[in-house]
Amino acid sequence: MRYEGNIYRPPSEWQSYILQVTIGCSHNACTFCGMFKDKKYRVRQLSEVLEDIDMAKSYYGSVDQIFLCDGDAISLDTKDLLKILHKIKRVFPDIKEIATYASPKGTLKKSKEELELLREAGLTKAYLGVESGDDRVLKATHKGVNVAQMTEAGRVLVDANIELYAIILVGLAGKEGSKENARLTAKIINDIKPQHLAAMTYMPVPDTPMYKDLQEGKFTVLTEKECLQETKWLVEGLDRFHMHFNSSHASNYLPIDGDIYSEKDKIINILNEALQHDITNLNKSYRAL
Repeated sequence: MRYEGNIYRPPSEWQSYILQVTIGCSHNACTFCGMFKDKKYRVRQLSEVLEDIDMAKSYYGSVDQIFLCDGDAISLDTKDLLKILHKIKRVFPDIKEIATYASPKGTLKKSKEELELLREAGLTKAYLGVESGDDRVLKATHKGVNVAQMTEAGRVLVDANIELYAIILVGLAGKEGSKENARLTAKIINDIKPQHLAAMTYMPVPDTPMYKDLQEGKFTVLTEKECLQETKWLVEGLDRFHMHFNSSHASNYLPIDGDIYSEKDKIINILNEALQHDITNLNKSYRAL
């Protein structure tokens, strides 16, 4: 259980044992993200990772959930990732969930057969930073893929029966592109059909290229009301299928939780109420990444 640098995980992995299999992010070029700027990407020695699993067994006894970090564990060589998953299953035979961040580029390097092997070996969940369904936004933020490639990355994970959490960033297109960003982001989510949609709201991160654009007047951050309006447009554009929608991340102004198939109208009504009466459930000073 040895860690290098700051460690990040999705909020829903708060109960998970964090196993660091890579250092940093294999892409590490997104203009809005400052998570791994202090780390040069590399893969940890396999022997060290396997030792950490044994150390976790000695320390915790039993573990129900494991999250593989840093930014893109799915980019590991499939043979090595399988060895890690098999080791986890041997040491923790009652493990229920193994999850990872999955970059689109790292995911697309895996064949359908490789992803199915990873699922059979115990990889149950993946978190994919979709961010936006607008090609212009993906290009401007240096996401490294276009909408077609992002859609394919999401679909291959779903088709491999890996539970997919798609992450989007409200406000990433600024004021001028807000409505179109919502429409196109709803479209890509409809095409991918993930089991979960996690909405975050863009917050400027110092020392990132996007923060510099903001300071130079090239980008305008949405107001609280504009963020809620973009979220409403997004939800309105979503097809009715069983997908859990959640906006409880600390970056958001209004925590919402519900199933799009059965509670889409309820979610829209909550957003309408908030827009009409300037209601939020969160003290702005508590917002954070």
